[in-house]
Amino acid sequence: MINRRKSKQISIGNVKIGGDSPISVQSMCNTDTRDVKKTLEQINELATAGCEIVRLAVLNKDAAEAIKEIAQKSPIPLVADIHFDYRLALQCIENGIHALRINPGNIGKKEHTIKVVEAAKSHDIPIRIGINAGSLEKEFAEMDLPLHEKMIKSALRHIEILEDLNFYNIKLSLKSSDVMTTIEAYKKVAKLIDYPLHLGVTEAGTLKMGLIKSSIGLGALLSEGIGDTIRVSLTENPVEEIEAGFGILKSLNLRKRGVNFISCPTCGRTQIDLISLAKQVEEKFKNLDLPITIATMGCPVNGPGEAKHADFGIAGAIKEGYIFKKGEIIKRVPESDLINSLEKIIMETYSLDK
Repeated sequence: MINRRKSKQISIGNVKIGGDSPISVQSMCNTDTRDVKKTLEQINELATAGCEIVRLAVLNKDAAEAIKEIAQKSPIPLVADIHFDYRLALQCIENGIHALRINPGNIGKKEHTIKVVEAAKSHDIPIRIGINAGSLEKEFAEMDLPLHEKMIKSALRHIEILEDLNFYNIKLSLKSSDVMTTIEAYKKVAKLIDYPLHLGVTEAGTLKMGLIKSSIGLGALLSEGIGDTIRVSLTENPVEEIEAGFGILKSLNLRKRGVNFISCPTCGRTQIDLISLAKQVEEKFKNLDLPITIATMGCPVNGPGEAKHADFGIAGAIKEGYIFKKGEIIKRVPESDLINSLEKIIMETYSLDK
């Protein structure tokens, strides 16, 4: 049982962050925000995959203007990602954005920061301070300190700017492409503040290496109770980020959404194309929103026993296979009918329609 760090609770749209609320899974659109149609298509695709909050890049006035229609039609809350230009933040707030990602110390004069903060207050939207190891302010970057300490100093300065303006609707992230730097930064800052934390290993890489780095970094922090929202940053279709995010949370028993897939690593006893079969099972049931475990095992000798904790499973044999439930074999079917038979049994068990 993981004891989560106690943090303040904020809201992004209808999603509660921190406190005793579930850890939410985020992503970011890679579309041009000015293209409302494509952006909404991707938001809907992400929402279908389970995404709970999505961030949009706001590069100019046209992108900020597009936020109006996107915010009206989006099924999930939106965060505007803004760098330096406070006017874009103001425009997005007026156009219905649900949260900002902007560093208050980087938007010029104090009066600019005051305008953004007052607008955020009046619309009751939070600000995420996003510290990135690769873009620290010069005064911190030049300090003779470990990188994670520089990141924390930058974060605390940005927090102080907002607190001095009596603004406390804050979320914080401290991301690095280096896993250990990320872990150290979050672990130390978690003891210094009680604002909710958004976790991520930035620039983690393509699918394989990105998953490895993110799983280690986020897993280490989440296992210690640190983290209120997460993003698995991948150079890939952002839908993959959602599946990975829920996978990490499910592996730590922090979220129960959707199916938990398990499968054995194959061995000399395997008489079926287990790799292909396991992939087909995942694809078939990836959108099934039931908190169950489905196993794909290589042989009927050890498979059902080793996966007896699974709610349902398949065990392969020679040109056929067995379907089992909680370790008990309930049906023997031809190899070509394994997945369809499994689906029928699951649907009947839960009185669902295909």
